[in-house]
Amino acid sequence: MKNLVILGAGTSGTMMANHLVKKLPNDWTVTIIDQYKTHYYQPGFLFLPFDLYKTKDVKKKGAKFIPKGVNYILEKIDKIIPEENKVKLESQTLDYDLLIIATGTKTAPEETEGMKGDMWYKNIFDFYTYEGAKALRDKLREWEGGKLAVHITEMPIKCPVAPLEFAFLADSFFINKGMRDKVEITYVTPLDGAFTKPKATKALHYLLEEKGIKEVTGFNIERVDSENNKIIDYEGREVEYDLLVTIPTNLGDEMIERSGMGDDMNFVPTNKATLQSKDYENVFVIGDASNVPASKAGSVAHFEAEILEENILRYIAGKDFQEEFDGHANCFIETGHGKALLIDFNYTHEPVEGSFPFPGIGPLKLLKESRMNHFGKLAFRWIYWNMLLKGISIPFVASHMNEKGRDYDEK
Repeated sequence: MKNLVILGAGTSGTMMANHLVKKLPNDWTVTIIDQYKTHYYQPGFLFLPFDLYKTKDVKKKGAKFIPKGVNYILEKIDKIIPEENKVKLESQTLDYDLLIIATGTKTAPEETEGMKGDMWYKNIFDFYTYEGAKALRDKLREWEGGKLAVHITEMPIKCPVAPLEFAFLADSFFINKGMRDKVEITYVTPLDGAFTKPKATKALHYLLEEKGIKEVTGFNIERVDSENNKIIDYEGREVEYDLLVTIPTNLGDEMIERSGMGDDMNFVPTNKATLQSKDYENVFVIGDASNVPASKAGSVAHFEAEILEENILRYIAGKDFQEEFDGHANCFIETGHGKALLIDFNYTHEPVEGSFPFPGIGPLKLLKESRMNHFGKLAFRWIYWNMLLKGISIPFVASHMNEKGRDYDEK
């Protein structure tokens, strides 16, 4: 028997197990490894601090989504030994013929001086972890106002629109509580604008202005001065806060570093079109674990899975790869008050206006606020648990790109 081993049972790893278990030749086995029993719906962490979601909405037992026929191992991964085609776990070593790395990315607040100190989870919070989002929820329930700084440490990060969404939802949250006049919201980013794509940046900057959210750009943080409640960048600029909601540095799994397979941020060098490791021909990478220049978001992993499934089967059959992954991403951006934007883009195409087909809900407007986009965002939670993780095709939510751009309505 030949062995396909998947490292990580998060979004990407679970999808790939479901995609491949029934399509591999009969002489192949599939094993998936993760140290955590719980599977989190990470997009839901955004809603926890505002009491829009409950904990039951964002966590379930991971085993529920692992298909029959897949060997599921709950154990910490020590390292990969790629020269020997082995994965070393805490209690055993596994051989592989093919390896899929889907170990994601993790927050590292300790990388910034003063961030994870005595005030961590007191007046300094993240919401990119389950623990951080819950702690921030408890803080917001009692907070009486002041200076709120929403801050990005450095790129890349998971879901680069989530910090903007947090700022917009905070505006809505404090209006609904009748205390918006008591809160000064500042959005602090190392980027030159609100987002990485100029067209989306223009639209998002307008919304920040409209909502009275101050924007501080080009801010490359040096340290957090938690005694004086301020963040300081390398040029000496300062932003004061009473409540700091920060997105810490995002790094690939430490196991990648121990294996000697990553770049300086522990992301695995990956061919951006085929998703094959640049260094090892029988290793493939999906989702946040790779260094491809695409958004680190669940929709990207979904689109990657379609290409990777085909390329795994082609590799086994000795055929040439499809070099078709184009960095496709689409993201709902919550803007507060029951509205959202939808953006859709890839490596080369800017987000465009127009409409996007979404059966049962759409068409949804691109780069424009609407209530339908908000409902689309909320509907995605059901789609995630019931379709996306299970590898079930989502009608029309696919990579519709060609050399001229999108083949749906574009204006």
